[in-house]
Amino acid sequence: MRTVKVYEEAWPLHTPFVIARGSRTEAHVVVVEVAENGVTGIGECTPYPRYGESDASVLAQIMSIAPQLENGLTREELQKLLPAGAARNAVDCALWDLSARQQQLSLAELVGSQVAEVVTTAQTVVIGSPEQMAASAAALWENGAKLLKVKLDSRLISERMVAIRAAVPDATIIVDANESWRAEGLAARCQLLADLGVAMLEQPLPAQDDAALENFVHPLPICADESCHTRSSLKALHGRYDMVNIKLDKTGGLTEALALANEARAQGFALMLGCMLCTSRAIGAALPLTPQVNFADLDGPTWLASDAEPALHFTTGQLHL
Repeated sequence: MRTVKVYEEAWPLHTPFVIARGSRTEAHVVVVEVAENGVTGIGECTPYPRYGESDASVLAQIMSIAPQLENGLTREELQKLLPAGAARNAVDCALWDLSARQQQLSLAELVGSQVAEVVTTAQTVVIGSPEQMAASAAALWENGAKLLKVKLDSRLISERMVAIRAAVPDATIIVDANESWRAEGLAARCQLLADLGVAMLEQPLPAQDDAALENFVHPLPICADESCHTRSSLKALHGRYDMVNIKLDKTGGLTEALALANEARAQGFALMLGCMLCTSRAIGAALPLTPQVNFADLDGPTWLASDAEPALHFTTGQLHL
């Protein structure tokens, strides 16, 4: 018989996290602990309002399957009990962690993944004035970041991007619009980004407007984030996107994330690995995917004033394992 604990936590940020959807000063997470014969596995998720989730709804989802979890629920059975999303992610990752600890293996070893000792991660430049964003990019670059993820809304796009590129002429830049753009003017914006040497544009349009990308000729790769959750999303992305952003909170855990990565690659999509605002627990669960991806964006814990222990070791733009 297992014992199950489910609880929520709030982790203050050291700096407000500002994107097109709003500003946040705390990371709210839900944690699941599954203990069996003296060994405890831990999983964490970040409920996301964009997907209709709240701390309360996620807690309720998890508690609805607590009896099955206590009675030995497997990861395979879990996939059928809960839909893809944050709640399933926390439980799935707790079960993976439990298995790894029971077998005295790292999660990567259990999955059969060769994770590098140093993983390059994007560092996020949040929305501000062109001057603020350029200064932030320059500071990140000077401290060692080589890959910068620039958050944009629909305002001051050329001013912000020109200022940032001037500040970091050699940085690899990816841009995330978080669904804030519209089809009108998209071609010109894509050309601007390509002219500035931007490596990829993430989710420019609202997910429900993806039809506008059908056979849209674009001079840089476009990545699906809000438009891609699980393998079932892939069919609709052909002819619209070149890359998919895999996040465990969207896939509903590592089990589906691994399956999505394999299927997306088989269908010709490049891969990005992303995260929400989270602690090191959530990043640790995603690490087995890092060898497969073109871009890793795993800087969630670097926004926290303090991290969950044992914390992963981050330097600016790098995760050291």
